[in-house]
Amino acid sequence: MTAPSSPPAADETPPVAADVIPIAKTTGARSEWQVLRELLPFLKPFTGRIALALSLVVAAKLANLAVPLLLKRLVDSLGVQPSLLVLPVGLLLAYGASRVSVTLFTELRQVVFARVMARVSRRVTLQVFRHLHALSLRFHLSRRTGGVARDVERGGTGITDLLDWTVYTILPTLLEVVLVTTLLAVAYDGGFAVIVLLTLAAYAVFTFAVTDWRTRYYRASVEADTRANERAVDSLLNYETVKYFGNEEHEARRYDANLVHLEEAQVMARKTLSVLNLGQTAIVAVGVTAMMWRAAAGVVAGTMTVGDLVAVNAFLLQLSAPLNMLGMMYREIKQAFTNLERLFSLLDERQDVQDRANALPLHTRRPQVAFAHVDFGYDPRRQILRDVSFEIPPGGTVAVVGHSGSGKSTLARLLYRFYDVDGGGITITDEAGTARDIRDYTQASVRGAIGIVPQDTVLFNDTIYYNILYGRPDASREEVEQVARAAHIHALIMSLPDGYETEVGERGLKLSGGEKQRVAIARALLKNPAVLIFDEATSALDSRSERAIQAELDRIAVGRTTLVIAHRLSTVMDADEILVMDGGRIIERGTHAKLLARGDHYAQMWRLQLEQAAQTQPESQPEHSP
Repeated sequence: MTAPSSPPAADETPPVAADVIPIAKTTGARSEWQVLRELLPFLKPFTGRIALALSLVVAAKLANLAVPLLLKRLVDSLGVQPSLLVLPVGLLLAYGASRVSVTLFTELRQVVFARVMARVSRRVTLQVFRHLHALSLRFHLSRRTGGVARDVERGGTGITDLLDWTVYTILPTLLEVVLVTTLLAVAYDGGFAVIVLLTLAAYAVFTFAVTDWRTRYYRASVEADTRANERAVDSLLNYETVKYFGNEEHEARRYDANLVHLEEAQVMARKTLSVLNLGQTAIVAVGVTAMMWRAAAGVVAGTMTVGDLVAVNAFLLQLSAPLNMLGMMYREIKQAFTNLERLFSLLDERQDVQDRANALPLHTRRPQVAFAHVDFGYDPRRQILRDVSFEIPPGGTVAVVGHSGSGKSTLARLLYRFYDVDGGGITITDEAGTARDIRDYTQASVRGAIGIVPQDTVLFNDTIYYNILYGRPDASREEVEQVARAAHIHALIMSLPDGYETEVGERGLKLSGGEKQRVAIARALLKNPAVLIFDEATSALDSRSERAIQAELDRIAVGRTTLVIAHRLSTVMDADEILVMDGGRIIERGTHAKLLARGDHYAQMWRLQLEQAAQTQPESQPEHSP
């Protein structure tokens, strides 16, 4: 039960949460400060946790600073008389307590700050997800799913990385450098502080310069990774098309072309990392040697004790660890900023279709829909609809027929407000007789009032039950089974081993075209909309099933404002009015009988379809013996 791959259909835009934080729109690349400024509003609700985490950082560093001082006193006290041997025991206990305190405060900081990182990452990525759903169909027809998904994934990770490195490593390292430098200058002499500051300055200048150089290769690898992911996802989504034409090797070559760029960028990133590590090690080694040389000279001269030498060495060991990570810190933060820049750039995508400031919710069960002199084109260079005007009366049915490319399906997209018209307008009149432009209503309420059975039905990779329930997620199981019976698919579902829990596969490809269309009909029925759109609703069904489903569609359309887009004229014979479109214009209109009587375009299409049906009918009927 498989069907040819088909393009994904657009689903309803989810409601926007009240806690959505506005992001300033930016053109071009963002600087690090711009990214931070846009991230700060997401951190405001966690000011208390952040303050507590920072206080634990200070406590951990103060405890860490006490370790070398206690070690100094412990070493110096080992030379005292045996009667005072109790003093080293106390120092040993204090030394052990200090080391435990460092770990305790560090782990408490992680416990306190973990919620901040996870919640901020969740809120930002959720806002981006909502924004992507709020964008018009124009964006989604031009985007590549794999690239967008990759940017969102890396952006969410980038938030966690940025906060992690900032609070867990950068701030503690800066605080420790300040404390150690001050202590060395006060407890000993300024020479030690000068050596530390010179080493740190040389280390930082070298690290930042080389890391900035390396960032271009990271950006290149990110871009190449995104392109490769786009190519892979696009190819796998169209798996059947690849198989139909035997183009597996062609797809592999196209994918490998992106992987070549990724490989080169990654190799250069590795090579430049070796340069960075070698330079950092050399600078730290020079600083450590200078410090130990000065301390050893002080011991020889009698100005410093052995305990002082041990303390200076301990301070150096404590500083060397975060210093060795400075390059990685800077690189990771630059990478996090790059990922966040790409994530926030998705929020810069303009929403072509937006609710007006004073938009009202649409509440009606029997609306009248009117298109008045509508002009529209997906591209300014190619106009699709030209001066289209018609009305669908409350509870009435209007059918639109015509050749492919005449603009029929575009009417449904405009009614759903996937796009706004270029000229003219669409009005909806409620039961009270109040007529308003469709743009005066909220998009969510307009789409909530419309149900559609599309020509190309794409299902979620979930169960049949979930896909039907998607029409109204709060419906009961009895209601789901009821609409499945109305769509003539309940019996088929119950014959499957897993029944309603049967997985339909990616885009529903485990079901046939007709089965998917029945699911779409059931889903639309469950929504119980005021306006129904049938866009070639029976195109994937055989003649026998089409007659059964058509009778059911006619029944459920009673009392609902209905727009039928059809190619088979036999499915629209009972419509209140039939519109014949060609080249984006309405060239004929009237009832089935009147259009046949005119003997023009509609009558020609009718005769042609009758001839085609007559040619195929003998083949579809079984032979009988005389």
